[in-house]
Amino acid sequence: MNILAGFADVSLGQLALVGGMALLASIIGGLAGYGTGALMPLVLVPLVGAEPVVPIIAISAIFTNISRFVAYFRYADRRRALIVIGAAALTTALGAYGYTRLTSAGAALVIGSMLMLSVPLRRLAKKRDLRVGDTGLGASAVGYGVVVGGTSGSGVILLSLLMASGLEGAAVIATDAVISVATGLIKISVFGIAGVVTAQVLAFALLIGAIAIPGAFLAKAFVERMPVHIHTAILDAAVMMGGIVMITAALRH
Repeated sequence: MNILAGFADVSLGQLALVGGMALLASIIGGLAGYGTGALMPLVLVPLVGAEPVVPIIAISAIFTNISRFVAYFRYADRRRALIVIGAAALTTALGAYGYTRLTSAGAALVIGSMLMLSVPLRRLAKKRDLRVGDTGLGASAVGYGVVVGGTSGSGVILLSLLMASGLEGAAVIATDAVISVATGLIKISVFGIAGVVTAQVLAFALLIGAIAIPGAFLAKAFVERMPVHIHTAILDAAVMMGGIVMITAALRH
């Protein structure tokens, strides 16, 4: 497989746009615990279509989450991470398999809907100050597995679950990274078996992953300097607009 062939018909300007968004999304992800899966579809879908987006982000996220885990590793809650991974493993595989059966329009509709839902879901969880124990965390993780397996931009759900279980600050980001590495490996395995990991998918995933690695460490340096509400508001607006654009394009097909 010639990975460089995956960049065929893509200009240097477009590659620069993808790289810039990858770095920005990684920094936001390092600050807030989510953002990469929500922002990258905004530049990837117009370039490569909706179908390869989830596999691309799943592979690139391995790099992003490992670097985030290394930056915050001493804060990770291993017990809660194992609870979520154990409960979500099977449903993550099922969700990923379901995604491989979608058409391009169907994939755009699923991704767009998830992006739009992520904003009110995050705000609802914060407003209600949700709290769950280990049993509730495990039960919720079963449903989360389906969503994370078949969509992009669902990181806000895991973030909310971890916060509801009692984690806060860097512990949320670190534990989220551990869980995301595990679910990402499951998704990649399913995508590989289904034959959707093409040269294009690998090329964009490696580009995004390599550029995003420094983002976690930049985020750690800025974590106490940037007002969280500012980048959260910007992210919410970008995610909602992106979701609307994708759903509109899907419905036109």
